[in-house]
Amino acid sequence: MMLKTKSRSLWRYPYLFLLFAFFSVKMSRAQEITLYGLTCEYQENPIGIDDPVPRFSWKMKAKGKDVMQTAYELKVATNEQDLKKGSVWHSGKVASEASVLIPFGADELQSRTRYFWQVRVWDNRGNVSPWSAVNFWETGLLNPTDWKAKWIQLDQKTPLGSNPSPQFRKAFNLKQGVKKARLYITAHGLYEAYLNGEKVGNAYFTPGWTSYHKRLQYQVYDVSEQLKKGQNVMGVMLGDGWFKGNLMGGNNYYGRDLALLAQLEIELENGEKIDMLSDGTWRSSTDGPIRMADNYNGETYDARMEQAGWATAAFNDATWKSVKVNDSLAYQQLVTSPAPLVTAQETIKPVKMITTPKGEKVIDFGQNLVGWIQFDAAGNPGDSLVFYHAEVLDKEGNFYTENLRSAKQMLTYIFKGTGLETYHPRFSFQGFRYVKVEGAKEEVNLNNIKAIVLHSAMRRTGDFTTSDSLINQLQHNILWGQKGNFLDVPTDCPQRDERLGWTGDAQAFFNTAAYNMDVAGFFMKWLQDVKADQFASGAIPHVVPYYWKTEEGGSAGWSDVATIIPWNFYRLYGDKRILEQQYTSMAKWVQFMVDNSTNDLWNKGFHFGDWLFYIPNDDRDGRAAITDKYLIAQCFFGHSVQLMINAAEVLSKKEDVARYQQLLGQVKTAFVKEYVTPSGRLVSNSQTAYVLALQFDMLPENLCTQAAKRLADNIKSYDNHLTTGFLGTPYLCHVLSRYGYEELAYTLLMQRTYPSWLYPVLKGATTIWERWDGIKADGSFQNKDMNSFNHYAYGAIGDWMYQQIAGIQAPSETPGYKEFVIAPRPGGGLSFANASLETIYGKIVSNWKITGNEMQMMVEVPPNTTAKVLFPNAVENSVKDEKGNVMDNSAVEIGSGKYSFTFALKAE
Repeated sequence: MMLKTKSRSLWRYPYLFLLFAFFSVKMSRAQEITLYGLTCEYQENPIGIDDPVPRFSWKMKAKGKDVMQTAYELKVATNEQDLKKGSVWHSGKVASEASVLIPFGADELQSRTRYFWQVRVWDNRGNVSPWSAVNFWETGLLNPTDWKAKWIQLDQKTPLGSNPSPQFRKAFNLKQGVKKARLYITAHGLYEAYLNGEKVGNAYFTPGWTSYHKRLQYQVYDVSEQLKKGQNVMGVMLGDGWFKGNLMGGNNYYGRDLALLAQLEIELENGEKIDMLSDGTWRSSTDGPIRMADNYNGETYDARMEQAGWATAAFNDATWKSVKVNDSLAYQQLVTSPAPLVTAQETIKPVKMITTPKGEKVIDFGQNLVGWIQFDAAGNPGDSLVFYHAEVLDKEGNFYTENLRSAKQMLTYIFKGTGLETYHPRFSFQGFRYVKVEGAKEEVNLNNIKAIVLHSAMRRTGDFTTSDSLINQLQHNILWGQKGNFLDVPTDCPQRDERLGWTGDAQAFFNTAAYNMDVAGFFMKWLQDVKADQFASGAIPHVVPYYWKTEEGGSAGWSDVATIIPWNFYRLYGDKRILEQQYTSMAKWVQFMVDNSTNDLWNKGFHFGDWLFYIPNDDRDGRAAITDKYLIAQCFFGHSVQLMINAAEVLSKKEDVARYQQLLGQVKTAFVKEYVTPSGRLVSNSQTAYVLALQFDMLPENLCTQAAKRLADNIKSYDNHLTTGFLGTPYLCHVLSRYGYEELAYTLLMQRTYPSWLYPVLKGATTIWERWDGIKADGSFQNKDMNSFNHYAYGAIGDWMYQQIAGIQAPSETPGYKEFVIAPRPGGGLSFANASLETIYGKIVSNWKITGNEMQMMVEVPPNTTAKVLFPNAVENSVKDEKGNVMDNSAVEIGSGKYSFTFALKAE
């Protein structure tokens, strides 16, 4: 009845009906586009940002196709009530397609302040989105003078070597309930903080590993819910970590004494502000349960020495000692981190318990991983369990740890004997698939033990599967190699006595890493250390962070990380600021090569060369794939100069562009004169030599075709096997595809015998190996001193798999996938491939399948982007879209939306 009445009243008053219809249409159109994925400096609602000009990004969801943003409006305020008018900054309506990394446009930011922001956008169809959900970012302590806390440490001389983990505590009283509380904290060493017995945050291995003497990170935590009216206690436990623990070559590299800096700022419900600071009133103890903790050697935990409730108000600390304030420690190098922290990512259950031929009790987790074990067990006081970690079993099926070198990877747990006890380490991580158990007095219950996978909390962005199970396992191995070696820094390996940020490995793998995960923050942080540790000469150290006492760096392909990653970072994320920040470092590296060249030829200094290239056993006829190290150096010299030209063009440095263009010509001329014979043959007739010369455009155009043929002939001479090492492998298949040898690239990918990518897969690998034949055909091992089974460098093939098999490509002319290419090139007998990539604009999807002589492609393009789709080997006039429309046979340009194309394939 009421509905009829309202309906009649609308018709009775036509202007009301029209008004109602207008707002209905307007509301409907507003919902045509919505916003999601809002980030500030690549992070969602970050706490602790010290960038003076943070940048905002958002993604669009839209109905229909061909949706482009035409304008945006941003508002910023210090409280949600003032956000409507944008009291801190209001951009107004800005006519622009830009939706990523939009810089904050107001005056100087204030320390310890939360800023709220919202955005809305307009599209090319006249729609305006609703305002986004309210997001925020919160600044850290932007000035050294904001720090009021004191550095504190044990009031005793610390013995060399590994020592018990010290504990610190401070009791304090709050007269009111808490409105807001922030903890700003860091350490020399690692810290784990508690408030009233509850762990602060979910991160481990904080404050992370940086170039400590130049950059020490601190973290900021919202601890408002962990405090209460009345007595409160803050407790902090420290571990040696990277600061003073074992690093390859020794320990105590950054210092001998662990130290704590903690500043807890509290606002009570009545508005009163209280600071609880680390200072001389704190108490300390070295009588805690962690008797030893070291990244390489593991952890010894004596549960009998647990001090129950030590971080709560009920605990009596009368036997604890006073602390020492160290006023000599600085605040100037303290920075927040753009990188995600290390957290527990997933849980792996055991597959089975093995009794080896030697009688060892070994748990198999089925996956080579990085993290630690957690178990529940019971024992008598003083009983102990010892756990050893390994990646592989030997050919007889026994536990194998010789490839760990001096790293013990051992956990010792001593029972307190009070029933079921739960344990996992705190300041040590292990690389393992297998765990040997000693000391168990009864059969181990596999339901009571699990493996916790730890790595930096990078969001998964890529997904890739094909019709071939071995290729899918290869992709699995690549991803797990990244998980295992992206624990705060990009390490070479996570298990032996090394675990360092080798620069050559990182630059080789960066592109693949950026397909698999969102590595923007991770590498922003690490590149700051690359710049900080660069030597005055311009050379980049072999490892970053750098801790060795002597200057060791300047190796081709390793130091070129200074140019390669910044440029690829810009290309894949569209981040111009990374080039601005790293430009001087890039230029210094190129100048180092200039300074160490004679007549534009860089043929001096130490170089690793094409590390771990193919060397056959008993090489009597010179089949080892040796490439002249200085030929490699000259190729990377040219490549880095080209990247300087690219960066200078983006940054509008016209004089630099001209200068580097001239230098590049000279470098290439010197290369041809020194390393190319008159007939066009390179002096090193190796795959890597031809790959680098072609990939980096070091040859005159008239010699490229024959050089590519020489490369192909070389591969065929090794019975269709690769022979490349760390520097040639990332580009091998790319060069073959570029010069028309696509099927040969697929032949290498699909090769099952050594050396190949699938040989380790067939040997049961679950991660990428350091060597092509870490386990030989007869089951024996390669050299124990250099034989990691979790080493991501050769996983760089993943870049080619995403680009060529799936066809997802980002041209450097339009960085960040604003405009991209979908150009799959099927081969290798694959009948389908499905891939997706979550970019800074949204998800790209490229799926294809072949049935008989017909190929179907399914493509998804995110809003505010466009794509060029190429159809491989299509029969003329056979390409049709989902509506049956005949498309251009070579390529089509499309806007956002989901598309399907079918076409007939030319007969081979």
